[in-house]
Amino acid sequence: MAKNFISNSQESTRMFKNDLLEALSKVHYLVPVFIFVPVILVSTYIALFVKDINVLTYFGLFFVGLFVWTFVEYIMHRFVFHYVPKNKIGLRLHFIFHGVHHDYPSDAKRLVLPPSVSIPLATGFYFLFNAILPANYVFGFFPGFILGYLFYDISHYAIHHFNFKGNIWKKIKQHHMLHHYQSPDRGYGVSSPLWDKIFRSDFIKK
Repeated sequence: MAKNFISNSQESTRMFKNDLLEALSKVHYLVPVFIFVPVILVSTYIALFVKDINVLTYFGLFFVGLFVWTFVEYIMHRFVFHYVPKNKIGLRLHFIFHGVHHDYPSDAKRLVLPPSVSIPLATGFYFLFNAILPANYVFGFFPGFILGYLFYDISHYAIHHFNFKGNIWKKIKQHHMLHHYQSPDRGYGVSSPLWDKIFRSDFIKK
């Protein structure tokens, strides 16, 4: 992604002429919590009390789901959000989905996925995992996957707006800031640099 323009203003630039589309592109950072925490709780209830999944099995599936999220986060960020098409329509879509975040990284209302995007994506992943996992295992796996997404969304907001004192959080913030301000073609992991290290897309940090 070419580094053409960066604004550090927390104000939102207008993306759509249509007021409804413009409103749907913005969201308060706590909205995903209100939407997806109930999904985690309901799925957990179904797993333990309706499908009678063993507690140890549930936690095993939960942590596998959490781990799989980190991989999905990396793959989507690197190969979907940073794919830059050549045609005008593709470039416009790229700007809407991710380019705007690189041009306006401190835009407080475009740092978490709006429900108009996150709900269809989550639904698609649910049906995908339900199709490939053994019967009923999705109710243990999906809560972990969604918790990973929530951690990514909220931590992404925090990285851009909070100052951290802990060394781990400082390193996570440094990793993402380098992605924005030094090399947007490296450092695709937001909540963790794990997959950047594995796939050699990490930074050489001094």
